[in-house]
Amino acid sequence: MKLFSQRRGFKPIKSVMQVDSMDSELRNGLWNALTLYYWEQVELNWISYYKKIDILFKRLWQDYFKKPIDTLKDYWPQTYQEIRKYFFSCKWYEVYDFIEFIANSYPDEDNLVNPIFMDSCNSVLERELSAYRFVGGKITQITSKEEISEIEEALEISNPLKAVNTHLKRALDLLADRESPDYRNSIKESICNLITKEEKVTLGQALKKIEGKVSLHPALKSAFSSLYGYTSDAKGIRHALLDEPNISFEDAKFMLVSCSAFVNYLISKATKAGIKI
Repeated sequence: MKLFSQRRGFKPIKSVMQVDSMDSELRNGLWNALTLYYWEQVELNWISYYKKIDILFKRLWQDYFKKPIDTLKDYWPQTYQEIRKYFFSCKWYEVYDFIEFIANSYPDEDNLVNPIFMDSCNSVLERELSAYRFVGGKITQITSKEEISEIEEALEISNPLKAVNTHLKRALDLLADRESPDYRNSIKESICNLITKEEKVTLGQALKKIEGKVSLHPALKSAFSSLYGYTSDAKGIRHALLDEPNISFEDAKFMLVSCSAFVNYLISKATKAGIKI
């Protein structure tokens, strides 16, 4: 069965969120960051940057490409073209290897270039919905395959529940909009109706509806209620989290994954208990 992103003509979720792939926009953005903070500086300030870039390239040839150093050309334009050709032809994961190596190998005694470069990369990675970020100088995965699986499963298993399915689709749509992502409203859509055919049922009401029919540990029920309380007031109208001034991709992703997992859990429990959904 086709998923939401496929039905809408987008790539599968794993590609939309770029877990094990890299589209041209993401690769171009990372190359632009390299150009702005390293390559362009060489061309603009050759005298002051020559020694540093020479050290960087020798480290690249010796420790990254594992080539003989005497094959490194002295002519900068040739070296630049060789590096550029590699960057745009290598595997997606090698791009991450490359930018991580550069950020940790460029001699930056004053700590003025590498941190800014990593911040710039992180902006590109967030904008293009990459599953990875620079954390502590290393490329780290922040969106796991398990999280993606929860979203995919929730989109499929919630098909009989029109309201739930619609909210989840809309939350993903808002999160995955690379031109103008709407994290605030993605979170709002993630707080969807649950395990009922009625379209105006909150999470708290859903928990009461299945109480006595589905075995929920009190601590687990309390945790679910607390999650709902984290996002809304007692009446379920004003979403408290949405009043935060800086809503991020991480906030929106957390709510989408959490609500997807919650939908999967409750539907599975209801099915086992013989509750018709």
